[in-house]
Amino acid sequence: MATLSFRAAVAGWADKVEGAVDAIFKEATQEVVEEMQTTRKEGGRMRVDTGFLWASLMASTSAMPRINPNALPVKGQHYTFDMDQIEAVIIGADLGDELYFGYTAAYAAHREYGARGQPADAFVRLAVQNWPIVVDRKAAELKARLGL
Repeated sequence: MATLSFRAAVAGWADKVEGAVDAIFKEATQEVVEEMQTTRKEGGRMRVDTGFLWASLMASTSAMPRINPNALPVKGQHYTFDMDQIEAVIIGADLGDELYFGYTAAYAAHREYGARGQPADAFVRLAVQNWPIVVDRKAAELKARLGL
């Protein structure tokens, strides 16, 4: 089965409406990131004890943020996630840019893939698998907002 480009996936109508393709790209990207960050308490897959892993998400247009093997939570401290840096990267991106979202906490890979008898949380992989569905939904929402 051939993979469609993002532009092909959002349908021909979006090319005819100035800014539509860009809006769909950015809104879909933000929704996938929000799904990655949805906590178990909110119905997602991200386990949050101290919030350190959750708060370690970074975004870039140049390279995947790297896991820092020394980045561990301070005992007794709780962390919160701030979407500002992520939103700034998404907003500043141009269609066709590669966007990278990665967790810098030392144990990020263990939580994503499982380790030491712990199950995989798969909060990144399962969110990213929904990309085509999210793009379709965002395209339909924009089309409805525009009355097309």
